[in-house]
Amino acid sequence: MDQHDRDILNIIQTGFPVEASPYAAIGEKVGISEQETYDRVMKMKENNVIRRIGATFDSRKLHFTSTLCSAKVPAERLEEVAALVSEYPEVTHNYERNHKYNLWFTLIAESEERIRQILGEIEGKTGIPPIRNMPAKIMFKIKVDFKFKDKKNESRN
Repeated sequence: MDQHDRDILNIIQTGFPVEASPYAAIGEKVGISEQETYDRVMKMKENNVIRRIGATFDSRKLHFTSTLCSAKVPAERLEEVAALVSEYPEVTHNYERNHKYNLWFTLIAESEERIRQILGEIEGKTGIPPIRNMPAKIMFKIKVDFKFKDKKNESRN
């Protein structure tokens, strides 16, 4: 990554422009063209520097329900099952834990019925019953912004 990439990351974490030409607006701030900005963002996404570009909504205000789920998945099937779980747009993320229930994921859906349907589908496709561990009662949102500094100035900050 060079300084343009760092500057782009600093902007898009919490200030992604909501306008007709967002990459042009970012490029203007960074000092590069719209196309170069777009190409750099796509390259960082391909290289897994950027995991996701998208809006974050307050699911409770939209009257959605969320829950933390887990599953006891044989180690040799973990990647397969995690990939299947991730196919559902209602799954915000999933991750491996060092626990007998080794696959955990967060599920946000428009209704309790949809959550039950998704969990049933996952079990039907994998033969592994997911457990609905913790329905969300209170929402905690922790905002984290990473500051990508200029390499030559890192030692001074």
